[in-house]
Amino acid sequence: MIQVNDLTKKYGSHITALDHVNVSIAKGEVVVIVGPSGSGKSTLLRSLNLLEVPTEGSILFEGVEITDKKIDINLHRQKMGMVFQHFNLFPHMTVMENLVLAPMHVKHMSKGEAEKMAQALLDKVGLGDRASAYPIQLSGGQKQRIAIVRALCMQPDVMLFDEPTSALDPEMVGEVLEVMKDLAAQGMTMVVVTHEMGFAREVGSRVLFMDHGQLLVDQPPKEFFENPENPRLKEFLSKVL
Repeated sequence: MIQVNDLTKKYGSHITALDHVNVSIAKGEVVVIVGPSGSGKSTLLRSLNLLEVPTEGSILFEGVEITDKKIDINLHRQKMGMVFQHFNLFPHMTVMENLVLAPMHVKHMSKGEAEKMAQALLDKVGLGDRASAYPIQLSGGQKQRIAIVRALCMQPDVMLFDEPTSALDPEMVGEVLEVMKDLAAQGMTMVVVTHEMGFAREVGSRVLFMDHGQLLVDQPPKEFFENPENPRLKEFLSKVL
């Protein structure tokens, strides 16, 4: 589904955020990206829908080279759901208004159709009774579950998560991870940047380890956690597990 070739991202002449990264992601995989702060994890994730524009290299999404300047990236972004650290909900809109905005304006769904879909997804994440609430009335965990639903309302082919639990109180992390686990179980293709090693081990199809902009390890969770061979990965795991 996604093929990343020789991806490099430089800021000025001194900072290399991504250094010739190659990775492919198949339909239905849950690829978890871990590594220390500043390792390039989020830059790689944000490059997948060109929120970060690479300096060199190419990205193919569903067979289309989206790094080609002639491509209408907004068309392809419609198929990529994105969930950020911070929820970015419109504070002056109810939950339902937040959810139906993009499907109605971008996909030209009728209001009734969009609301029906949004309500079904809210029910699925245990927030069916919060449709008329405003973001200020929700906990952090609830807001993040709403943000996930908002992305799902566009019926994406892949979901990208950029540290979706790092801004949450520890007690609320579980409820968000539970929604993500359910998505994975339903076969959603997911790319997840996270510090949650339990999620990586339990839900990931593969775990990627990055450091200094380089992709150093790409392995199934069992090998990644139980038999790490890369010295930098060993050092990292000794600190986070």
